[in-house]
Amino acid sequence: MKNRFLFIILLMTSLHAKQIEISIKDQKLYLIDSGTLIKEYDISSSKYGEGSENGSFKTPLGKHKVKKMIGGEEPYGMRFIGRAPSSVYPIYKEEKVFVSDDVVQSRIIWLTGLEEGINKGPGIDSYKRYIYIHGTPEEWLLGEKASKGCIRMSNSDVIELYNQLEGTEIVQIYK
Repeated sequence: MKNRFLFIILLMTSLHAKQIEISIKDQKLYLIDSGTLIKEYDISSSKYGEGSENGSFKTPLGKHKVKKMIGGEEPYGMRFIGRAPSSVYPIYKEEKVFVSDDVVQSRIIWLTGLEEGINKGPGIDSYKRYIYIHGTPEEWLLGEKASKGCIRMSNSDVIELYNQLEGTEIVQIYK
């Protein structure tokens, strides 16, 4: 009886969990709760395409999970270097300014792959590749492939998304 009760609780919990779906084709991130779309965001995935190989700068596909969340107390526009806050960095929404560095801004939602041989394991591990959902100073490029593997969002959107997460959500990235 006790095992049956625990199974029902686990099932109910999983049915009501938030999850994230990322469409490479549409350059959109969807926040879903209990099967209902909560919010849709513009993103930028990798300008190098999709893949999991170390050093490829490609966006990995497949099932992931949020592993760590960094920057919850930092101000809008904070730049992170090596996941440590550095200084507030300019943001270009309308002005078409290309930034030479791959700037990570405002929040970091760090992903870990869940599929051995696809996005987890030697030479293809999303976590060890530092695959994040994060803010970008090149907001004017959202909706186009522009990153070096990560999922970029506007700074206000990544803060909003971050504030709605518990840090254990499933993230599905698909073409």
